[in-house]
Amino acid sequence: MRISTANLYATSTNQLNTLQGALARTQMQLSTDRRLLTAADDPVASARALEVSQSQEINAQFATNRNSAKSSLAQVESTLQNTGDLLQDIQTLAVSAGNATMLPSDREKLATELEGRLADLLGVANTADGAGGYLFSGYKTTTQPFTSSPGGATYQGDQGVRQLQVSDSRKLPLSASGSAIFEAIPTGNGTFQTQAGANNTGAALISSGSVVDRNALTSTKYEIKFAVSATTPPVTTYSVNTKDPDGPVANKQGLPYKDGNQIEIDGMAFDIKGAPAQDDTFSIEPSQKQSVFTTVTDLISTLRLAGEGSTGKAALTNGLNTALDNLKNAHENVLTVQSSVGAHMKELDYLDSTGDDLDIQYASTLDDLVGLDTVKAISDFSQQQMTLQAAQMSFKTMSGLSLFNYL
Repeated sequence: MRISTANLYATSTNQLNTLQGALARTQMQLSTDRRLLTAADDPVASARALEVSQSQEINAQFATNRNSAKSSLAQVESTLQNTGDLLQDIQTLAVSAGNATMLPSDREKLATELEGRLADLLGVANTADGAGGYLFSGYKTTTQPFTSSPGGATYQGDQGVRQLQVSDSRKLPLSASGSAIFEAIPTGNGTFQTQAGANNTGAALISSGSVVDRNALTSTKYEIKFAVSATTPPVTTYSVNTKDPDGPVANKQGLPYKDGNQIEIDGMAFDIKGAPAQDDTFSIEPSQKQSVFTTVTDLISTLRLAGEGSTGKAALTNGLNTALDNLKNAHENVLTVQSSVGAHMKELDYLDSTGDDLDIQYASTLDDLVGLDTVKAISDFSQQQMTLQAAQMSFKTMSGLSLFNYL
C-alpha cells in the first residue's frame, strides 16, 4: 500500500496532537485535582456538583452567621449577669434598710447609694453592642433604649427581636427587647399584689400572699377597710369591698379582725399583722407590669419619706416588702431571659456540629462527582507521556526515510 508523504505527515500530526491533548488534559486534572474540567465532560455530574457546591457555600454562610450569633449572645449573657448582680446588690440594700436600729440619716445614705445603683442599672440597660448600636433597643438599634425620667426610666426602643438565620430551618434571636427585660415585670407575687394605703395611721403590715385556688381567681380589685370601736377594750373589724364599680359585691362587712389570721378572697390568701387604725385600708389587685427602674425609684422614695413611730415603721416595712417582692420578680425575669440565652448558645453548638457533618458530606459528594483518582491519573500521565514520546520518535524516524537512502 502506497502512502503519500503528505498523507503520512497529516496522519502523524493528528495522532501527535491527539496524544498531546490527552497528556495536557491529564496534566490539567492533576494540577486542579479535578476529574471534570468542563461541564461537557459529564453534564449530569457537573449539574449535580454545582448544586452541592451551592449548598456547601450556604452551609459556610450559616457557620459565619452562627459565629456572629454566638458573639452577640455572649455579650447579652454577660450584660444580663451584670444586671442580676446589680439587682442582688439592691435587694441586699433594701433588706438592710429594714434594720430597726437604722436612723433617718442612715436611710438617707442608703437612698443616695441606691441612686448610684439606679444609674448603674440604667447604664447596663443601655449597653452598646460594639457595632454602633444598642443591645436592648429591639429593631431600633441606633436608638438608646432608656432615658432617665422622674418615675425611673422611659423605654424608647420597640418590641422587636433581631434574629439571624443560623441553619436552613432555624432562626435564633440575637438579643431581647429592653421592655421584655426591664419593664414587663409582674408586681406582687406575680398573680396579685397587696398594698397598704398611703394614708394609713396604724401599725398593721400586710403580706404579699399566695394563690390557694387558681380556679377561683378573678380580675376584681378589692379594698380591705378597718374600723376600730371607741369601746374599752377597742374592737377591730374589717370589711372587704370591691374597688370596681361594676364588680361583684364582696358581702364581707364587719368581720372580726384577728392579728395574723389568714384572709381568703377569690382564691387569694394573705394575712395582716399588727394594729390597724380607724379607716386604714389595704388593696388587693391583679398583678401589673412594672419597670424595675420604677421599683428602685419607689424604694428610694420609701426610704426618704418614712416617718418615725409605729406608723412610720409600718409604712417603711410595707414599702420595703413591696419593693423586695418586685425586685425578686425583676431578678427572676432576668434569670429567665439569661437561661433562654444560654439555651440558644447551646443550640448553636449543636448546629455547629451538624453543620460540620454536612460540610464533610458535601465535600465527599463533590469528590465523588468531580474528584480525581490521583494515583490513577499519575499512572495515566506516565503512560500517555511514554506513548507520546514513542509516537514522536516513530514519526521522526519515518519522516526521515527516503528512496535516496537506498541509492
